[in-house]
Order: sequence, then structure tokens, then C-alpha cells
Amino acid sequence: KARAFAYLTTDPIKPMTLSAERRLQVLQSLDNLGAGFQLASHDLDQRGGGNLLGDEQSGHIREVGVELYQQMLEDAVAELKEKGEGTTVDRGWSPSINVGASVLIPEDYVPDLNVRLSLYRRLSDAEQSEDREALAAELIDRFGPLPDEAQQLLKIVGIKANCRKACIEKIDIGPRGAVLTLRDNSFPNPVGLVGLIQKNQAFWKIRPDQKIVVSGDWPTAEDRLKVAERITADLARVAGA
Repeated sequence: KARAFAYLTTDPIKPMTLSAERRLQVLQSLDNLGAGFQLASHDLDQRGGGNLLGDEQSGHIREVGVELYQQMLEDAVAELKEKGEGTTVDRGWSPSINVGASVLIPEDYVPDLNVRLSLYRRLSDAEQSEDREALAAELIDRFGPLPDEAQQLLKIVGIKANCRKACIEKIDIGPRGAVLTLRDNSFPNPVGLVGLIQKNQAFWKIRPDQKIVVSGDWPTAEDRLKVAERITADLARVAGA
């Protein structure tokens, strides 16, 4: 029944860190009843959620996102259970895409943390190009023209969908070439893959370690995203033939 007050003091000599300033801005913006959950969400976004099975108080959620972190945790727990039961079950996988591009929904584009997390979750489920186009149209309608980072994120989601179809576990693309790692060193249509490589033998080859190498000249992140779309689309088409 009594109102409480909290006084936050700072050192007059030492300047505040950027993280401290962001925390104070969040505190200042939250003055409504029930704002504690929103404050905790902002803190989770800045600090990371730590190791839920250990004693670390900050962790990798900020880097990988809440949804992916939860999925990683579920997979790890399921794997431990399967080992105890002596069974193995494929619970899905996520390709790794490295093109040197910034891929995210900027905070100044979608300020609300919960909305951003919801959009990330919907993006992760957008396997079809029609779903991604509809989501892009919705973003433009709600928040305005897409920033470069969001456009690149949508492209990465499409590339990942192609990689799943083609069993590409990892793709690394730099200014001079690309290296693609096959999942379990296998491809759904080996004969089709050989034909695709022979058709593009001036630029494509497969190494003894079963990695596919594509040479080229792609100086910018935009160039590398385009070539990643093209390469993975060709592989996905051949894999499904």
C-alpha cells in the first residue's frame, strides 16, 4: 500500500558506459503498471540469458536470439536423453551461412523487442518464397521501407531454405570464392551433382574432402548474397530432380 522509491547514483568522475546509458533509457521509458516484464525482456536482450543449466549469469542469447537459443537447448537435452535410451532421432538442423553481410532487424526499424522476436520466429518458419514475400510486404506496410540489414536477412532465410533442400550444412563465401560443406558428406542426387559440376567446370569443382568449391569475384556482401542465392538454388533444383 506504500509507494517505494529507488535512487540510482553514478560516479561523478567516471563516465557511464554505453550499456549503462541504454539501461537508464529503458528504465526512463517504462513507467506503466506491469512494466517489469518488459524491463526483464530488454535486460535479456542486452545481457544475454546465461547458461540455463549452469551458473553463468550472461550468455549467448544476444548473439543467436531467444528462439534459436531455446531450440539449441531443446536439441541438447533431447540428444542427452537419446544417448541414455540408446536411440537417435534427427530433430532438424540449421545451415550455417557466412557471407560477411549484416543480417538483422534493426532496433531503430522495429523498436519493440517482443515484436522483433516474433518477426524472427516467423522468419525462421518462412520456408517458401511466397511466405517471405508476404512477410516483407507486411514489414513495409507496418514499419516503412526495408533497411539493408532486413533485406539481407530475408535473402539469408531463402538461402537457408535452399541449403536444407540440397543438404548443404555450411556455406562460406568470400571475395574470391565459395566453399560448401555437404551434410554427412552426401548429396540427394549424386549423378545430378556431377552433371552440374561438369556443366560449370570452369568455376565449380569438388575436393577430395567432398566439399564443393566455386571460384569467382564477389567483392561486396551484396554480390556474395546474390551468388549464394544462385548457387544454392541450382543445388536445390538438382537435389530435387
